[in-house]
Amino acid sequence: MACVRNASEADIDAITSIYAHYVRHNAATFEIEPPDTAEMDRRRSSSISRGLPYIVAEVESEVAGYAYASPYRLRPAYRFTVEDSVYIHPNLLGRGLGRLLLSHLIEDCEARCYRQMVAIIGDTGNTASIRLHQALGFRMVGTLEGVGRKFDRWVDTVIMQRPLHAAIDGS
Repeated sequence: MACVRNASEADIDAITSIYAHYVRHNAATFEIEPPDTAEMDRRRSSSISRGLPYIVAEVESEVAGYAYASPYRLRPAYRFTVEDSVYIHPNLLGRGLGRLLLSHLIEDCEARCYRQMVAIIGDTGNTASIRLHQALGFRMVGTLEGVGRKFDRWVDTVIMQRPLHAAIDGS
């Protein structure tokens, strides 16, 4: 059974390891070199200092995945829109952890009165992430073709969007 909780500094080694796998082996992220633990902790602290959630899923007391919300863009007009990121330990894929984390992230951002959540998904071939987002109410809003270069190929970016409950009242 998995549980979700706020990420802490003690989780950074596991988070760094999970993310490094995706940097090295997957076009889900367009980073080329994995960031070190200090950089990953800076990123976690940055989200938290902005009042945004940064969470982990634990399975048998081990970090099995993590997710966080970040500002979609930094200009003030975008302040009600967040971008989600979800990463699962590669040995634990297909167990519903992504859905668990993203569901919690959506609820948390709704509680903080954000209006929209955007997913910027690296690679049109990342069907697991696309399906996860679709299952949780995101719709496809566009594809930026060939905007990144990784693993000696041009990679697309898929853009998906989901209104949060605050969007329902039209404000």
